[in-house]
Amino acid sequence: MKLEIISPETKIVHDNVTSVSLPGEKSAFTVLQNHAPIISSLVAGKISFFKDDKVFSFRIDGGFAEIKKNKVSVCVEKIIEK
Repeated sequence: MKLEIISPETKIVHDNVTSVSLPGEKSAFTVLQNHAPIISSLVAGKISFFKDDKVFSFRIDGGFAEIKKNKVSVCVEKIIEK
């Protein structure tokens, strides 16, 4: 599935991934292939994603995510640390 993570300053990630874990406002959740469409606000926490059997992660300071048609679009306020 496609993952795009952007901030007001730059495009952070634009790649194909296996899964994405996000810090949702109600609780953290993981997105896999063919996930149901949703829009969720994100809180400060960690975003993790798997690509080629490797995990990548960083901390964010909140934002929003939209999941539809095997595309995860995330807009974050800022990255706290990689």
